Order: sequence, then C-alpha cells, then structure tokens
Amino acid sequence: MDERLSRMEQLIRELNEASDAYYNGRTERMTDYEWDARFDELKRIEQDTGTILPDSPTQRVSEDAISGQKEEHEFAALSLAKTKQVEELVKWAEEKPIWISWKLDGLTLVVTYDDGRLIKVVTRGNGHIGTNITHLACAISGIPQEIPAQGHTVIRGEAVISYEDFERFLMESGEDYANPRNLASGSLSVKDPQDIKDRHIRWIPFTLVSTKEDITSWGERMDWLDRQGFSTVERRLVTLPNISSVEGVVNAFTEEVTSKKNPYPVDGLVICYDDTAYAQTGSVTGHHATRAGLAFKWQDEAADTILKEIEWSCAASTISPVAIFQPVELEGTTVKRASLCNISECERLGIGGPGTQLSVIKANKIIPKVIAVTARVGTFSVPNHCPVCHAPATIKVSEASGTKTLHCTNSECPAKQLRKFARFVSKEGMNIDGISEQTLAKFINLGWVSEYADLYKLRQHILNLSKMEGFGEKSASNIMRSIDRSRNVEAHRLLYALNIPLCGIDVCKRLLSSYSLDDLVHEAIKQGDDLFAAQAEPEEVFAHVNGIGPEKSAQFVRWFRDERNLSRYRHLKENLNISQTDNEPKGSRCEGLTFVITGDVHHYKNRNELKAYIEQQGGKVASAVSGSTSFLINNDVTSTSGKNKKAQQLGIPILSEDDFIHAYGEET
Repeated sequence: MDERLSRMEQLIRELNEASDAYYNGRTERMTDYEWDARFDELKRIEQDTGTILPDSPTQRVSEDAISGQKEEHEFAALSLAKTKQVEELVKWAEEKPIWISWKLDGLTLVVTYDDGRLIKVVTRGNGHIGTNITHLACAISGIPQEIPAQGHTVIRGEAVISYEDFERFLMESGEDYANPRNLASGSLSVKDPQDIKDRHIRWIPFTLVSTKEDITSWGERMDWLDRQGFSTVERRLVTLPNISSVEGVVNAFTEEVTSKKNPYPVDGLVICYDDTAYAQTGSVTGHHATRAGLAFKWQDEAADTILKEIEWSCAASTISPVAIFQPVELEGTTVKRASLCNISECERLGIGGPGTQLSVIKANKIIPKVIAVTARVGTFSVPNHCPVCHAPATIKVSEASGTKTLHCTNSECPAKQLRKFARFVSKEGMNIDGISEQTLAKFINLGWVSEYADLYKLRQHILNLSKMEGFGEKSASNIMRSIDRSRNVEAHRLLYALNIPLCGIDVCKRLLSSYSLDDLVHEAIKQGDDLFAAQAEPEEVFAHVNGIGPEKSAQFVRWFRDERNLSRYRHLKENLNISQTDNEPKGSRCEGLTFVITGDVHHYKNRNELKAYIEQQGGKVASAVSGSTSFLINNDVTSTSGKNKKAQQLGIPILSEDDFIHAYGEET
C-alpha cells in the first residue's frame, strides 16, 4: 500500500504541475498522450485502493492563473468525463438523439447578457470561481456587445486562435509560443485590449447555459444562439445512435482534422443529449456531471522507431532540436521527423544519441510527437554554435517556466531571416508563387539572397536553378514569371511584406488610410524644419491614427529610422511599381451585407480578390457562418460541408460564384 500511495502522490504532483502549465499559457510539461495515461493510472489506483488524496485532479478542475477580480460562476462549469472508444459513446447515448461537436482547444469563457446587453465575461477558472475579464471583451472576436434577446442569458464558449493566425502572430511578433492554445490562454493576462486584438482570438459558443426562452432541445438552443448573431461550434445530429451512425460522424470529423480543413485547434469531440431536460437529471461524480456530456479523444496510434540523429534547426530567434528517426507509418502517412521543442523537453524525455529507441505518435492526428524513450543509447548533447552561421550559441532559461532554449547570438544570421523572407513572398505580402520556405532556405544558403531586393535578381541564376534537384526549366521559369508579376504591388502588401514588428495587414491599411506611402516614410524619418532639432519621439508620430497607438507607432518609426532597413527598403523600391491602397468603398452593391466565402473560385483570381471586391462595394466578409451572415458563396452549392449545412440550418442562401456576379458583380 505504501508503494501505491507513493505512486499516487507522484502522479498527483506531475498532473497538477502539467495542468497548471497547460491552462496558464506556459510551456507544456507533458503531451496529452502522457497526461491521459497518468490520469487513467491514478484513477485505477484510487478505485483499487478506495483512497483519494487531497488535490487529486480526478476530483477537481484546474485553475487558471489570470490576474484580476475573481467571481463565482452562477452555474458551475464542470468538466466532462472522457473516452477513446466509440462503443462507450454509444453506450452513454442510451439510444437517445445526441449531438457531436468539436472539443475546441483554447480557454473556456462564460459570457452573460441582461436584456440584450453584455454584462460580464468570466474565465472558467476552477469551474466554480473564475476571473472577470469583461474589459477585454471588445478585443475578442465573436462576443457582441448587444444581442436581440431579452432577459438573462448565460453562454459558454471557447476562446481559440486559428493555426493561420497563430503562425502570422509568431511571424509578426517574433515571440515564441508552443501552440495556439498556449497563446490564447497566455493572451488573457495582457492588459491592453488592442494587443489582444492583434492576436485574433475568436470566441466560439459551445452551449447555451441559461435563457428565459423555453427551449429544451440542445440543437434548437444552438440555432437560437446563431440567430442572436453568434458563430457557434460546428455540430452534427445523430438521431439513432449506434456503432455505425456514431462511428460515421466521428470519422467525418476525424477526416476534417487529418486533412487540415478545420482552421482551429481541437483535442477531440464532445457528445451531448439533444434533450436538455434529461441531461440535467444526471448526478455529479467528482468534478463531472454524468449526463452533461462526454468527451471523445482520438486513440493515438503509436509506433516504435530508432533515432538516427538530432538536427538543430534555426528559425527566428530559437535553435530547436528535431528528432530524425527511421521512417514509420502513422495515420496513413510516413513520418520520419518530429520536433523535440527545446532542451528541457529533451531532458524530460531522456533523449540520448543515435540508436536510442523512441515511441512516436501523431498528436490529435496531425503533429508528429516523440512521447517516450524506450531504450536510451549514448548521451544528449547541445551544440555550442549555430548550425547555419556558426556563431556562438547560448542557452536561455525562461524566468516564468524554467524552460531551457538554445539561441544563436548573431542578429544577422541568415536563418533568422528565413521566416521574414517567407512572409515577404506570402500571399498577403508580395504574393510570389512557387517559392516555399524550403526553397528560400536553399537560396539563402547558396548566397543568392541576403535581402529582399535580391529576389528580383534571381534571373541571373535561372540556369543553375533549372538544374537543381526538384526544379527543372519549367519550374524555374514559373518562379521567374511569378517574381515579375509581383513587381506590381499595392502599398499595404509591400508594407506588410517588410516584416515591421507589430505591423500586420490591418495596421498597414490603417496607416495608409491617413498617408500615402511616400508621406508615411517621410513622416517617420523626417528631422523637422530645424536640422538641429530632435526628431519626434517614435511613440508620438502615428499614435493619432485610429487603431495604431504609441507602441505600433514606435515600432514602425524605429524600423524606418534604422539606416540598414531604410537603405534596403529604397533598394527594393527600385524594382517595384507601387499603387496606393484605396481603403474607401468604390461602390455600394454589397452595402449592408455580410458574406462567407468557401471552396475554390474560378472567375476571380482567388478568394482574396473576391473578398477585396466585396469590401470595395461596402460589404463585409466573415470567416464563419452565423445568424448575421447574409449569403454563403460556394461554387459547390450542393456540398455537404459544415458551412453549407450550417447555412441550410439557418436559412441562409448559398450562392455560386455565377449567382454572386449576376446579383452583385460590377455593372457593365
């Protein structure tokens, strides 16, 4: 018994430390796979011994550490029991109609309205007491200040960041977060709402907790939320739950994950009864309400392999270890490498040298992950020099989490610029097709590219490029044509492509709505009438522009006041034909309408061009279908996609591109 008691104490300590890091935006202590295994082991020991120790995570919900005023929840936000077996879902359903929806991986927020007016937003906290963050609601997309409904309304939802916005934030900020959930949860400790707005956090409701309306169907309650203007979680009804019907829906959701069609991070699915009155008849066991819902987590497929080497990859400011191992088949794909994140993760796993036996998975069906060392061979060593520029490398330890990371000391290391070059050629930037991050790395390592303007001199290397492995004459010619097309660029795209810190697309457009590009640069660097007078403080130059403020102004001005940046900008500008961005609507054919665009387009060059046209005609383009959507544009009108289904549920018309052009296209 003493040995099992000791093991319980160890498991409780490890699980609580991991949960604390998970919920509070710090570096993760263990994978979901490892957490689930330890949690299940602890439950088994508790059941076998009949003993439950204080602070056991089987009996409580982890707290967030967000600072601010604490507030007790009107309705306890209990967690759900979980399973990895479809059979358990069917058994739990009891042949009653159920809904299956995403288990979004972010931070749960409880939002409350009185007579249609937002009165508070509170984090989940420990399920009973959370932190009031109402002052940040204006910076979180998806939380309207007012809704049509009267009376008292309480809604639970998840604050999430899409994979695309996560990558963009890392690129624009230079900060280092492990994943979107880590950034989302860490963001809500930020004091300035504008800084949070730049992170593009979206709140997605997943259940209506309370309303004065007498609605006892969970599906109808969610439809009611859609009509209030919310964009709710994707869901599917299973009228007759059995192995075949439930497995079919689970597989459909799984396919969306593996094909990366779902833009937001998820860590499973949730099933709940359509009959909300029946769902409330369950009891509370530990910190679970037995009939409130059941979480389904994918059974991770693990494979054993042998470590061949550790590759140290330098990107942005960090040199990260990557495990290169003998290829294994996982989730229908061949996997031969997985990020080890940082030095602390390597030490935690007990990584050794070549020959070390590893167990690997694809976490949540997507991300290759080393979950265990099954037999260690040799020792793990950290390089003293950057693998790219060979400058000295140094280990830094985070004050907040104690995480050890390796950094190149050379600020001009070409590898540090790789992410910046990737943003430069991106669709939102100069839109140079055919140049991937891997291709850029080759150009940099060959010495062909060291600044942006060098991309417009690549034609002198076209012969060598056409002979490189993986290219050829056609591929090289296509790249050259794409580079030539990019010479004609809108000012806001050029500004975005320059990688000025904190200057995303929205910031660039706001600045250019008040200044021409030349005036903008002149204003940033001008000395004033008196050549001996001090320049204006960077924080003050553009702080007056709506949505900019002192911090963004300072970053923009300092970037242009750096002589190296200014010289490179002028050198680049010599190769371009720049058109001033026109942010004012050019017409009113889409005025007052909100569109959602999905699928491929044919008449327009891409969806961004269609989006630009709608905005020029006074309309809005949203990313998700909701009660406020006017039309869904999809050339596959009869598709059974989630957006089509949601539009049909809400009675929102679905237009083909031809339909749209006929009704709202430019008049000829």
